[in-house]
Amino acid sequence: MHRLLFYLFLFLSPTFSWAAELELLMQIKASLDPQNRFLTSWQHNADPCGGSFEGVACNEEGRVANISLQGKGLSGRIPAALGGLKSLTGLYLHFNALTGDIPKEIAQLSQLSDLYLNVNNLSGQIPHQIGNMSNLQVLQLCYNKLTGSIPTQLGSLKKLNVLALQYNQLTSAIPASLGDLGLLTRLDLSFNGLFGSIPVKLADAPMLQALDIRNNSLSGNVPPALKRLSSGFQYTNNPELCGDGFANLQTCTASGQLNANRPEPFKPNGTLQKDIPESANIPSNCSQTHCLSSSKNSQYGVVFGIIGVFIVLTGTGLFTFSWYRRQKQKIGSALDISDGRLSTEQVKEVYRKNVSPLISLEYSNGWDPLAVGQNKNGLSQEFLESFMFNLEEVERATQCFSEVNLLGKSNFSATYKGTLRDGSVVVVKCITKTSCKSDEADFLKGLKILTSLKHENLVRLRGFCCSKGRGECFLIYDFVPNGNLLLYLDIKEGTGKVLEWSTRISIINGIAKGIGYLHGNRGNKPALFHQNISAEKVFIDRRYNPLLSYSGLHKILADDIIFSMLKASAAMGYLAPEYTTTGRFTEKSDVYAFGVIILQLLSGKHNVTPLTCHAGESCNVEDFIDANLEGKYSELDAATLGRLALLCTHESPNHRPNIETVLQELSGITIAP
Repeated sequence: MHRLLFYLFLFLSPTFSWAAELELLMQIKASLDPQNRFLTSWQHNADPCGGSFEGVACNEEGRVANISLQGKGLSGRIPAALGGLKSLTGLYLHFNALTGDIPKEIAQLSQLSDLYLNVNNLSGQIPHQIGNMSNLQVLQLCYNKLTGSIPTQLGSLKKLNVLALQYNQLTSAIPASLGDLGLLTRLDLSFNGLFGSIPVKLADAPMLQALDIRNNSLSGNVPPALKRLSSGFQYTNNPELCGDGFANLQTCTASGQLNANRPEPFKPNGTLQKDIPESANIPSNCSQTHCLSSSKNSQYGVVFGIIGVFIVLTGTGLFTFSWYRRQKQKIGSALDISDGRLSTEQVKEVYRKNVSPLISLEYSNGWDPLAVGQNKNGLSQEFLESFMFNLEEVERATQCFSEVNLLGKSNFSATYKGTLRDGSVVVVKCITKTSCKSDEADFLKGLKILTSLKHENLVRLRGFCCSKGRGECFLIYDFVPNGNLLLYLDIKEGTGKVLEWSTRISIINGIAKGIGYLHGNRGNKPALFHQNISAEKVFIDRRYNPLLSYSGLHKILADDIIFSMLKASAAMGYLAPEYTTTGRFTEKSDVYAFGVIILQLLSGKHNVTPLTCHAGESCNVEDFIDANLEGKYSELDAATLGRLALLCTHESPNHRPNIETVLQELSGITIAP
């Protein structure tokens, strides 16, 4: 009761102050972040417009005008208190894990132009009150678990440019009122359970550029006006759609323009009316007085007869249509939106129905090595199902490749941290199409090698995705929390973690095992050379287990990109000297780089020069060992490792041991200091 009075005061008071907005913000915080893990900067004793409230911006009048909390890890609910922020123009809560309903009070934000609630776990129905938000321009509700119908009231949003409702569980006809949105440019209704026909009024929307209705249960004749959208109109996986001039759609027949199992509306003169959606208003052909004629008695029999036939047809039709919808929605409703990949059964269902795949992997300029349904590349269905991600999942994981998640960039790629819908943390390596092998067969061969690598000392490849629109290929790896080996070199007092002696021995052993796996311990598969081993490519997991990253990456990269990578390796001292004369990589090239890493771990320094050490009569290990160890190491094992490192980095590859010999030498070294 007290809270209700408080809200009434807030909404009615002409002297609504920043203190009142502060109280609202604290209620919003408590609901969005109930465990106070992410919005700790929101404090009772601070000014919301003073810059201390993360994600909050105010207008010139000192009112909250923007809340940007996308990708913050919020797991609470959207509170009704948001409706009290009357000056709010932008609300960005996407890429979180919010649950519960969308409160109807959100419609009280009359100034709001941008509403982003996409990629959460929201449920319930879309509040029809949203149709009252007259200034709304962008409405993003996709990738949630919303149910029910699309409110017809959304047709009142005269300023709306973008409406995104894909990947929900909506079950209704498409409201014809959406055709009243004169400024609508993009409408995405894909991956739901929508049925019925496409409203003709919607097809005539003047500014519409993109309409996506894939993977629904829509039926009937596709309005010809949608041809103007060209590739902007996507409609696959609606088997009961028909239309003239649309690829992959059958030509409509007189009896096939609408679902035959569904009762059709009658024209006022008693004939069947085609292509009019249920939500459309059918104008009357006569006024009330005109319809009262002397022949009405004779019409009663006709009317009652029609009504009787209509009732029978309706009962039979609805029962049959209900059964039909359940069958057709097996593909769409089986989608688990908690993950962007398809289950094996879903892929089989797609292929059985002979429709386009639900995962879209396309390349620009005709380069399409992952074309599904074409056996020219020899990719099995299981292979595709196991490793293919869709672009939406990659974008969701990285918050649309947000700079906040950027881990690093090179001249050919960018690397982002991301979180999948199942909560697992990944690394997404984005490689431009021009940096990949141009030959489809070579690219696929390399990709299959990448996916075949499985070892406890290699970073695991989770999957891949390729985008025509972005012109990039994405490799999704497991995220390794403790960073790479570079972080543990050149440690000055108090500036980082010093690795213990036993941990260094364990890391050296792990790297050697990973290299041994690549060089021949993969069954009957040919040896694979890493070619780019460095401290930067060795990652450390929670148990300080070393993981070689990007093994085999050179198999999918263009030659000029590989060459640029090798130049960087040479500059850092990892490139074997014979490469400059032979231009070839062998197993001894990887052994050379491994020897450099041993020297780095022994010395605790990044910059080591193996050849300088070879030039002398001998190398004193005590002078070479990391002072940060403070003498806590085994001199005998340190001497053994020093000799092994010098052998591995010998100028002549013939004098270097192979990795099997290295592993035998390491087996005699104890872990304890």
